[in-house]
Amino acid sequence: MYLGKLFALFGVLCTCGFLLKSEGAFGRKMNAYGFSFKSIEGEPMPLSSFEGKVILVVNTASQCGFTSQYSGLVELWKKYRNEGLVVLAVPSNDFGGQEPGTSNEIKTFCEVTFGVDFPMTEKVSVSGSDPHPFYQWAKTELGARAKPRWNFHKYVVGRDGKLIDWFSSITSPNSSRLTKSIERALR
Repeated sequence: MYLGKLFALFGVLCTCGFLLKSEGAFGRKMNAYGFSFKSIEGEPMPLSSFEGKVILVVNTASQCGFTSQYSGLVELWKKYRNEGLVVLAVPSNDFGGQEPGTSNEIKTFCEVTFGVDFPMTEKVSVSGSDPHPFYQWAKTELGARAKPRWNFHKYVVGRDGKLIDWFSSITSPNSSRLTKSIERALR
C-alpha cells in the first residue's frame, strides 16, 4: 500500500516537472520569446520584439581567439537580415575573462573593428552557477551538451521561438552547417 502511494506521488511529480519545463506562466508553451535582455545601450530588449524572425544568439568576447568571427556574423547579418534573420551578440566575460570592457567599450570595439550594426545585449553570464535565464532554458531544452563551453557558442531560434540547433565555438559563422540551418529556418 505504502509503495503504491509512493509510485503514484512520483508519477504526479514527474508530470508536474514536465509541465513546468515546457510551459511558462499562464500555461503558455515556453519559447525564446519569454526571455528578455538589456540592449548594450541599457534599454529593455525582449526577444518577443524579434517574434517571427530567425534569431542567431551568439555569446561573444572582444579578446578571444574567436573574436574574428564577428566578421562572419556581420556577413550573415547582411546576407539574410532582409529574409528575417536577426544576429544577436551576447557579450560575456565567463570564459577566460575575455570580455572585461564596459558596454560602451564593447560596442565601440565591435562597431569600429568589425562594422557590427546588429543588436547586442549588455554583458551577461551564460554559464556557471547563475547564467542568464535564456541560457538556463536553452540547456534544459537541448541538453547539457548544448550549453556554451567557450565564447562564440551559437543557438539558432526558429520563427516560432523554439530552439532549432546549436553550434560550438569552433563552428565559424560561414560554415555550411550553420548556413544550412539558418536557411532551413528562414523558409
